[in-house]
Amino acid sequence: MPREQTYTITELAREFDITPRAIRYYEDQGLISPERAGQSRVYTKRDRTRLKLTLRGRRLGLSLAEIRELIDMYDVGRDQRSQLSKFLAVLSRQRTALERQREDIEAVLAEIVSLEGRTHELLGAGAGRMSGKKNLAKR
Repeated sequence: MPREQTYTITELAREFDITPRAIRYYEDQGLISPERAGQSRVYTKRDRTRLKLTLRGRRLGLSLAEIRELIDMYDVGRDQRSQLSKFLAVLSRQRTALERQREDIEAVLAEIVSLEGRTHELLGAGAGRMSGKKNLAKR
């Protein structure tokens, strides 16, 4: 019987461009659970897949609790429809949050553009000739 492929923490860190410390953190959070060979951690294909899904979830902005819940649903072999429905709900919440953030960012950027324009106007009028009445807060 062929032996299952395993990975070291260094190999996974290099593959996913993360630190071994990050991998140990995800282990502490219960997202991966490597076997031990003496003092060394031995990661299986399952651990590698769980790490890959964890990193993908983090890129999407999901919390570790959400990631754990989604990953664990696949481990217990639940009905795929419920798994996919849960995933869609999480994605929908994340999309809504990101769209709100985008609106906030666009509003701040518009304010910055406005302030830059006012500042350029004031500079064009000559900084030495500005009266005490003209300032950025009043405009």
